[in-house]
Amino acid sequence: MKKFLSLVALLVIITVSNCTQIPENNDPILGIWSIANLTTRTTENMSERQEWIFNDAFLGRHHQYMGNEINFITDFKWQVNNGIYTIDYNAQELEDIQVIMNANGEPEQLELVSGETFAVRE
Repeated sequence: MKKFLSLVALLVIITVSNCTQIPENNDPILGIWSIANLTTRTTENMSERQEWIFNDAFLGRHHQYMGNEINFITDFKWQVNNGIYTIDYNAQELEDIQVIMNANGEPEQLELVSGETFAVRE
């Protein structure tokens, strides 16, 4: 009887695991987006670069570089509602941001709701 119940349990597990399917996320925001600024100081030129990596699990990572060194990293969640993407940072230092994708130009851009360029696709 134990062998029979074990066999039935195994068949149930196999059946349930084959029936579940992870939904595929093909959102056009997936990938790496960045923006770079060049700041001039009296002694040297420093470049500041920010990078957002969006993945298909509605999560991402944000990096800030000063020159060639990373000076800030945080994770974020993202969601889309009527074409407006909301980036919800885990870090308290950063406020949530809402952006819109502009795919009309080359390269594609993320723009703040106010119309300013937020980042460009790499």
